[in-house]
Amino acid sequence: GISFLALEAIGASITLSFGFQNAMLAVLVVSLLIFVISLPIAYWCARSSVDIDLLTRGAGFGYIGSTITSLIYASFTFIFFAIETAIWAQALHLAIGLDLALGYLLCSLVILPVVFFGVTAINKLQAWTQPVWVLLLLLPFGFVLAKDPGLLQAWTSHDVGGGFNPLLFGAAAGVMFSLVPQIGEQADYLRFLPERTAANRVRWWAAMIAAGPGWIVLGALKVTAGSLL
Repeated sequence: GISFLALEAIGASITLSFGFQNAMLAVLVVSLLIFVISLPIAYWCARSSVDIDLLTRGAGFGYIGSTITSLIYASFTFIFFAIETAIWAQALHLAIGLDLALGYLLCSLVILPVVFFGVTAINKLQAWTQPVWVLLLLLPFGFVLAKDPGLLQAWTSHDVGGGFNPLLFGAAAGVMFSLVPQIGEQADYLRFLPERTAANRVRWWAAMIAAGPGWIVLGALKVTAGSLL
């Protein structure tokens, strides 16, 4: 869940638009709220081995509630896939001069074969490429800090609206709240957790928290990293 580049894009966008102070306060507050909101959802999906739409139905909202939940989750997924494709295509445009329209098309099509083979294929692809992903994730920070040692000062002093502004803080928080439905994807994995027993109790809770609401901990760090970039 934390592999998508939309997190960095969100961090950059809210910092440039609303200032460092308002953006970082919004990241902190909304991340805490996402953790609290996601915890019971993650717990019951893992405990009952259901995904988020079945959890909605089981909570008493019926088929309509389940359908609405699925619609929200599906819309969220499509929007984030579109953002990822846009980032990917723009990176290729900057790197090799690939036409943006053609880049959007190619980046949309190239993922389809992987998607057809499902989560197992995606897991294998991510396992093989994870060392490269980690390297490429960290490399830009070393590069920009080496080229511009004064970057941290420039970053923290970037101001919009004269320091803390409730309206700008609210706008930044509104953007951050778009990440709330991500718990739906986390629940898709959590439902496969083994049954909790006395022997695995500590590991079960650790896995549930880390893979459930805990995604926002690394997610917030990536938003902050995007703000710096």
